[in-house]
Amino acid sequence: MEIGHLILHIESLIFASEKPLGGLELTELINQAFGFMEDKITLEQVEAALEGIVEKYQSEFYPFELRFSGGGWQFLTKKDFHKTVAQLNGDKFLKRLSSAAMETLAIIAYKQPITKSEIEAIRGVSADYSIQKLLEKELIVISGRNEDLPGKPLVYVTSRSFMDYFGLNGPEDLPRIREVLADQVIEPTLIHPQQKHVENGDDETVTDILVMDAPNSQLHVNETGELLESDSDIDPDTAEEGDKAAEE
Repeated sequence: MEIGHLILHIESLIFASEKPLGGLELTELINQAFGFMEDKITLEQVEAALEGIVEKYQSEFYPFELRFSGGGWQFLTKKDFHKTVAQLNGDKFLKRLSSAAMETLAIIAYKQPITKSEIEAIRGVSADYSIQKLLEKELIVISGRNEDLPGKPLVYVTSRSFMDYFGLNGPEDLPRIREVLADQVIEPTLIHPQQKHVENGDDETVTDILVMDAPNSQLHVNETGELLESDSDIDPDTAEEGDKAAEE
């Protein structure tokens, strides 16, 4: 098959797929579609075609691009058009995470798998409300229970939606914290050197991000890390108290 025709078939597969497709998957799908051909398409041919597709959609003529994200290849809207596309769902895409929820999400991302009590030990306040919101927005999921801890508490990890949103293929692709802070941290000039331990005592903060709002969910978590069935089982004022204290 000529490279030009191969590119068209690969584009059609990626466009129609509900999930990212890897090189091997694309190779198998095309060979299945053209089983009558004596010369099978190879992974090397598919990878060469993918390089051509990536280069093709880098042109300013296209509002989208081909990227390897979420474990496979997919067409994604270019950054310049994110705000425009968000209008399809009104304010749904424009809501922000609270600073408390963002802190909780960052802890889960870098410490996963992790339990609620471990999150609270790091933050110093209740994480009930933040975990509930992150579950509703489908940024985290419950991966199981920690069988080694008393009560076998639930264990949380980031979701596939989280990886797709940030263009990551896995937790190992998360930026190193030291690398992120390297360009932001400036060594202060101390007027009173003896107070150095006070000057360096500032808490670390995390910037808000735009996230998609998932449909209304009934997922709630109580103090022991158990899922609750409905909104009537949780007191929003109590759950939100610890998070609001952290934001202040």
